[in-house]
Amino acid sequence: MSQSHPASFFAPPHPSERRTAQRHAWLRAQGLDFARAEAIPGDASGRRYWRLPAEGLILMDAAPPEDPLPFLRVQRRFLRLGLRVPRVHGAHLGQGFLLLEDLGSRDLKAALDAGEDPDTWMAQAMTIILALQAGSRRQYPRPPLPSFDAAHIGTELSLFRDWYLARHLGLVLEPETQTRLHSCFARLTVNALREPQTWVHRDFHARNLICLEDGELGILDFQDAVRGPVSYDLASLLWDRYWDWGKQRRRDWAIRFHQTAQRRGLPLPGQGDFLRDLGRMGLQRNLKILGIFCRLAYRDGKEEYLQFLPRFRAYVWEAMKADPELRPYQIDFAPWISSPCVP
Repeated sequence: MSQSHPASFFAPPHPSERRTAQRHAWLRAQGLDFARAEAIPGDASGRRYWRLPAEGLILMDAAPPEDPLPFLRVQRRFLRLGLRVPRVHGAHLGQGFLLLEDLGSRDLKAALDAGEDPDTWMAQAMTIILALQAGSRRQYPRPPLPSFDAAHIGTELSLFRDWYLARHLGLVLEPETQTRLHSCFARLTVNALREPQTWVHRDFHARNLICLEDGELGILDFQDAVRGPVSYDLASLLWDRYWDWGKQRRRDWAIRFHQTAQRRGLPLPGQGDFLRDLGRMGLQRNLKILGIFCRLAYRDGKEEYLQFLPRFRAYVWEAMKADPELRPYQIDFAPWISSPCVP
């Protein structure tokens, strides 16, 4: 007599179970035991990480559609510049696994939270940006880094429209308002494209900078690097999600950066133009971040990102008020950004 089984008896493994089995098997092939791995809290990406403390290694799981190849390409470039990035100890590109050097768990946020001198650390972080920009002038094997072109900028700014305005605020813009918003976006795009172009980390902030035991800073999360505006990484550093350094302190650091860059012969514009470009780049990036944080909350269920919206709204409004050419757009942005009734 045949024996019947529930339909689930022959069901294929769930994708997450298959991925777990692949992860365990690949680590075993490297002579490592996943049972000793410690999960590292996730970030805003689709990648997952585990720490192997006894071996001083990190497992990166970049399951499709994530791709580890951009990480490897950028890592090689940054290593050639002498920057402190994780060395690769193993890779399976087909399955999306990388075994990386563990630079440690004490990031720049932790150091600043502990009361360490921000001027010292910010100077070191700015030195990394300058080294990256100087290195981008050398010749490197192809393929080149992707260009942060008008299409990239448009995609970033559309996040603000689609996820902050439409999803978070529930707005349906009138045609004339859409036209003015498009005009604002076009102005920011033109400004970004006319800046000197250099290598850009693209997510250069305190959680991606690791305080190493020798006092230097290591760099993480660089796989999305592009060739783009010279002010981009500095804007990422100065307009931070965890601290509002204040307008004057940001200006002082930016002037110091500009002076050092000029001494090193980097092709930056004059100080006034650079500060204007930096403010507009910060505005573009902070509009994008408002959209990204709303997408993380509503699409991915990561509602903790909504707590950062007030800070980035304040950054956007500060930039609008500071730039005479952007003041005409205040009439539209005021109810979206500066009203006390904005959620």
